[in-house]
Amino acid sequence: MILQKQFKIRVLIVDDSAGMRMMLEQIFGDDPDFEVAGLASDGIEAVDAVERLSPDVITMDIQMPRMNGLEATRRIMETKPTPIVILSGNLDSEEVASSFRAMEAGALVALPKPRGFAHSEYEADVVNLVRKVKLMAEVKLVRRWPRMGKWTSPPVQKGVCEQSPTICPQAVAIGASTGGPVVINTILSGLPSGFPLPVLVVQHMAAGFIRGFADWLNLSSRLPVRVASQGELLLPGHVYIAPEGSHLEVKEGGRITLTGGVLEHGQCPSVSALFRSMAEVYGRNAVGILLTGMGADGALELKLMKDKGAVTIAQDRESSVIYGMPGEAEKIGAATYLFPPGRIVEFLTSTKGC
Repeated sequence: MILQKQFKIRVLIVDDSAGMRMMLEQIFGDDPDFEVAGLASDGIEAVDAVERLSPDVITMDIQMPRMNGLEATRRIMETKPTPIVILSGNLDSEEVASSFRAMEAGALVALPKPRGFAHSEYEADVVNLVRKVKLMAEVKLVRRWPRMGKWTSPPVQKGVCEQSPTICPQAVAIGASTGGPVVINTILSGLPSGFPLPVLVVQHMAAGFIRGFADWLNLSSRLPVRVASQGELLLPGHVYIAPEGSHLEVKEGGRITLTGGVLEHGQCPSVSALFRSMAEVYGRNAVGILLTGMGADGALELKLMKDKGAVTIAQDRESSVIYGMPGEAEKIGAATYLFPPGRIVEFLTSTKGC
């Protein structure tokens, strides 16, 4: 019997701290699925190393001398696109904002750096980091993102929404995972200030980044964006982001309820919880949108929304970084439409509230 050769994931570690490079080298070196392809101490070395070593995946620091991680990500995505995982050592507002700009430039996800060997959460940090980097290394089609940040899609054909059924929506729910932040930013920045519906968003994200995510969205959105609070009343033209560690749901009367503890599809918050509550409360008077991401979170519940008469949209394969969640929705017939981001904006802006 011929045994198939197992290929290791070749990772390039980029960090200006020698101690962090050593820690990451040990973490990946101890995992049999990884091979450390190289080390770089700043963005200039990183760009050169990508050309020389052709790694499968990169862990990228943000704050570095000579060339920071944001600029290095831009250069790599313009010259030799490679899956990039941003590792942030400081969750202050400036570094978190830089992490999201790096995702605009093409990085797939941002994570906090693992805490020191002596920290009680070190092992959990390592497990999460290794799992995420393995998943990102599997992303084969990494797209070059425009330098100015916004997602661009093919021009919307005139009349693309003319076949929309007559609906009377009262709220919009959006769910996303890997690749989602940039698409959500594109959608929200495309909506007019007078948009008549509340928008609820669940984005799978590492701990410590959600508030910065809301702040980053506020920079380009004409709608106010904030992290959702327990019991608040949904207002037209406002955007509510699920806080970390709590499911975001709606209840009768258009109020937010936050519940925590139980994971769905390994997530809290989960898209499934939001979509299920939308189906129960709004029925046909809702719009559900499932965007790029791994797994199946939200797919069955998008089908539930559709069965209740709601309009449902899944991001199309061509524009998705990872066609997991929307692909599962397509398989089970959960989506009324398969749209790229630009057409999602077109649909929403042509939709009138009740």
